[in-house]
Amino acid sequence: MNASEDLRSELLHKVDEVGLAKHHFRTMFTAGMGFFTDAYDLFIIGVTIALLTPIWHLTSIEIAWLGSTSLIGAAMGAFVFGRISDIFGRKAIYGLEVIILTIAAIGSAFSQDIMQLIIWRFILGIGIGGDYPISAIIMSEYSNRKDRGKLIGMVFSLQGIGLIAGPMVAILILMLGVPHDIAWRILLGLGAIPAASVIYLRRKIKETPHFSLSVKGNVDNTVGAINDITGSNIKVKHENQQQQANVKAKAKWTDILKYPYNLRLLGTMGSWFLVDWAFYGNSISWPLVMKSFLPHATFIQGLALATIVFIVFAAPFYWIASFNLDTLGRKFIQTFGFIGMGLAYLIISLVSYSGYTLVPIAFMLIFGLSYIFVEFGPNMTTFIYPAEVFPTSIRGLGDGLSAGAGKTGAFIGTFLFPLLLMTIKIQGTFLVLAIISVMGAILTIATLPETKNVSLATVSEENQFVDEGSESLNMKGHSAIKVSTVKSNNL
Repeated sequence: MNASEDLRSELLHKVDEVGLAKHHFRTMFTAGMGFFTDAYDLFIIGVTIALLTPIWHLTSIEIAWLGSTSLIGAAMGAFVFGRISDIFGRKAIYGLEVIILTIAAIGSAFSQDIMQLIIWRFILGIGIGGDYPISAIIMSEYSNRKDRGKLIGMVFSLQGIGLIAGPMVAILILMLGVPHDIAWRILLGLGAIPAASVIYLRRKIKETPHFSLSVKGNVDNTVGAINDITGSNIKVKHENQQQQANVKAKAKWTDILKYPYNLRLLGTMGSWFLVDWAFYGNSISWPLVMKSFLPHATFIQGLALATIVFIVFAAPFYWIASFNLDTLGRKFIQTFGFIGMGLAYLIISLVSYSGYTLVPIAFMLIFGLSYIFVEFGPNMTTFIYPAEVFPTSIRGLGDGLSAGAGKTGAFIGTFLFPLLLMTIKIQGTFLVLAIISVMGAILTIATLPETKNVSLATVSEENQFVDEGSESLNMKGHSAIKVSTVKSNNL
């Protein structure tokens, strides 16, 4: 290992081994508010559809497109933003996705017909999709080794709060007697507020240490970011005035098609595709599911039951999963979750096939159980895996492709779910979901490594590119680092 590699290893070691710091939680909040907005925007459309259908006399095809078109945009946005972040950097584009979310939420609220609303929902989806890879990668590349799973998981856990906020706001507005033709506009427009609240914070965030060093070779920017995390005053001695390193030893985009990254990509894309097919299909179409089991319930009663399910069975298990990712591991939690989902869906299907009708309380418990396994399972881990298992220079590509595959699965699930309910009924629909879940467990076991408590460079096997091209990893002008800690913001 040459001097430049000693410097590189020493700097990244500081990122890996620092304790939990205020900077970690500030980054988590900045990234997580996007997921609060994403969840609110994606799932509030189910309420909007129920309110709009009698007002605009929506057909079943229009309902299907309105419920799923944002997911097409999300698939595109994830890939585009992910790849651009590898080329220009995480910081260069961070914040643009929430600007899109803000504008599209306002545009959706002022739509005058179904076509305008579908277009705005598509644009909204681009912002949602862009948020997935960028926020996950930024948190991953700023995290320490021991708490990386927890920190990325906490970013995603704010989705659980967004899931609750949507139906609760809807219940409040409807109970206040707001006319339905105004209520749906308010519900869609409110999605602009949390997105707009973090635009400034996202634009001010520094480039991540991993990208600055491993892709751009900028030691000074890397040191500045590390000082922010650690509360230290690290200084690098300059032997001359050259401050920009020339880095050529990094993964190329074609390397994602080579082993082991092609196998990992199959695992991250495939498992995310499968869980989102199952999860988004029944979540966005929740009013239709409730109508099948509670045909006489009012709309507000259905929303209230949905909120109870989210509060009891969904939201807490985002956080429980987050605080166990670095002990139980990603692979165990994802496999366990897929198997649990499959069992819950199979029970609902078999009971329906047998001719028995589940009493509402029994259905709520079993359906709620499926949410436990979704959140303490693949809905969480499919977000984390792609931000860890690919090298820095193609991490955005791998994450973008994986998130895009997830949103493609979400689109298919959301689009098909109402049609499946009409054709093969509850029993057939949930049997399909059970099969999908089993496939997810098998894919996880076969393709994905365990990543807990391992440094990002080691997990991604990034050092192989540095070793192969160490001659071209030119950090001339920098030698050993001098550390003088003026304060520490570690918790």
